[in-house]
Amino acid sequence: MTDAATPSMAALLAALETISRERPDRVLRLVGLLPAPGEDEPFELLIFRGFSSSITHPTAFDPDQPALPESARITAAELLAGPLNPSDERHLAGPLPVEAFLDPGAWEGTAAE
Repeated sequence: MTDAATPSMAALLAALETISRERPDRVLRLVGLLPAPGEDEPFELLIFRGFSSSITHPTAFDPDQPALPESARITAAELLAGPLNPSDERHLAGPLPVEAFLDPGAWEGTAAE
């Protein structure tokens, strides 16, 4: 359950996707945990050009459905130069709390880590 100050997972992802549409040169990587019987499972989600894509778990074909359930716990977010090149991944900011990237200015990636 979320309080008034904490956006729902769907609202959080929608806000980040909206910002990412304006920054096609950036990729936001979210990492965290999905509740699972026995032990929580780690996940990794990329947000690029207005879309979320899980690289660790299946997602719905419907782009209007959030890529993470409300029960997911995001532990960190990293800003990367996009598009991604696995052999030359460029970190621009983070890891930071995901809420830091609700500010479009944070997508500049100029903060020293």
